[in-house]
Amino acid sequence: MSEAIIAKKAQEVEIVTEKFKAAASVVIVDYRGLTVDEVTRLRKQLRDAGVEIKVIKNSILSRAAKAAGLEGLDEVFTGPTAIAFSNEDVVAPAKIIDEFAQEAKALEIKGGVIEGKVSSLEEMIALAKLPSREGLLSMLLSVLQAPVRNVAYAVNAVIESKDEEVA
Repeated sequence: MSEAIIAKKAQEVEIVTEKFKAAASVVIVDYRGLTVDEVTRLRKQLRDAGVEIKVIKNSILSRAAKAAGLEGLDEVFTGPTAIAFSNEDVVAPAKIIDEFAQEAKALEIKGGVIEGKVSSLEEMIALAKLPSREGLLSMLLSVLQAPVRNVAYAVNAVIESKDEEVA
């Protein structure tokens, strides 16, 4: 191999290493069997959520993962591999890919990384089943409002009982 090719591959490894380090979550998928239309729709959904998806050679992924300190990913870097990087939302890539895989049976999650920790397929599926950030905030808000709502009901009941005593 020429020195130019080696230098180019080393640069690719460095770029992917930085993506691994900067990502809040990474989802590794096998996209074999998807049609061009399905891949286009998946890419659009991920892009709209701020997630970058790329097809990268397994050898480059393996070297970049080792350089980023992520051990245990070599077994998922087999066959055609696409990788989704999300720097903001931890749940978004897993959720979008899992939902898309329900209709496109050829798409398969192989594993991933959650906040710098290598995660198994089961952990990635569990992450995908979590409610969205907005859903979690809505649940938190309803939990925080419950005590205030209960006090309001109690005060209202006292006022109504006083009105009945006066009448």
